[in-house]
Amino acid sequence: MQPEQAAFPPLPRWLTVFHWVILVNLVAQVFYIGWQVFVVLQPPGVIGPVFGKALDIPPEIMAARRAYAVEGWMALIGLAVYVAITEILPRRLTIIRVEPR
Repeated sequence: MQPEQAAFPPLPRWLTVFHWVILVNLVAQVFYIGWQVFVVLQPPGVIGPVFGKALDIPPEIMAARRAYAVEGWMALIGLAVYVAITEILPRRLTIIRVEPR
């Protein structure tokens, strides 16, 4: 006989909605920050990473880009930790029942 995985009880509806709100919020933050860094705070004539044009960027814009980049990394790390704790860890900790012969 095959071992059978025990299922976790379903979450209450409000908790499922709250879970998805957190996930969507974190993903939206990552995309928003990418938009700010790579589109909005660009020096004229540059698309994407600045590479050699970094010396020509005013310090205020570079500081703003760095602040957004730090915020982006924090959102990405928060998303990774949240998904690891709420999605991956419970699947790893499932109890496997083996039927007696």
